[in-house]
Amino acid sequence: MNLFRPAPLLHVARDEGTGPVVVLLHGVASSSVTFQNVVPLIAPHHRVVAIDLLGFGDSPMPPGCEYTIEEHVDAIERTLRSLRLPGPITLVGHSMGSLIAARLAANAGRRFDRIVLVSPPVYVSPAELANRLDRGVMDFYLRAYRYVRANKEFTLRHAAAVERFLSIPKAMDVNERTWVPFTKLLEHAIESQTTISDLAAADAPVEVIYGSLDEFHSDGVLKIVSRLNGVRVHRVLGSDHLIGRRLARAVATAIG
Repeated sequence: MNLFRPAPLLHVARDEGTGPVVVLLHGVASSSVTFQNVVPLIAPHHRVVAIDLLGFGDSPMPPGCEYTIEEHVDAIERTLRSLRLPGPITLVGHSMGSLIAARLAANAGRRFDRIVLVSPPVYVSPAELANRLDRGVMDFYLRAYRYVRANKEFTLRHAAAVERFLSIPKAMDVNERTWVPFTKLLEHAIESQTTISDLAAADAPVEVIYGSLDEFHSDGVLKIVSRLNGVRVHRVLGSDHLIGRRLARAVATAIG
């Protein structure tokens, strides 16, 4: 992306309700439908703003964009400024959106008064984990993401099959149109991330919520996250990576 070009304005998929502001950031190759079980629980008492991430939903796909965390953060910050949202703001991210939320929290000082990270795929280098099983799990995840990026036909075919069985319809948006932002975001935000240091730098309290059946979490890394100042980790029994009704109730409680 041209360094002298302003960050693009993102599409605001939902803006409803009144009260304290809650900003929702979906994950990679998804949309605001991610939060369909959360919005009815919080909209009666909050202003709920759901934003399509750069390259997804109805947000732009700028030529030359590398879809780095920094580019996502710049676009979100410009969009939030344009909305002139009153404080305090609670920032909620799901999956990849939670990694972007962590960077926003690290950059924004006290702009946000609470950060809620749902099903965050927080990863580190396998060498940083002491437990051999944890190292093996981490190595598997990172290899899997690289394989997904390198095998387009395989990924698109299986993504279409997986989508038919998801508990939340249209929760996955991996196709020819989103292939570039999808793979670049995997490369720049999942495989090489700074989430641990971002969380350590955040001024606002952080609530991390994940399901016991989450297919993408790392117990070893979550132990590290739980030891950070200002961070609390909540495990929801029987929930997977997507925000089903049980996980949604935990998210609504964390939002307050």
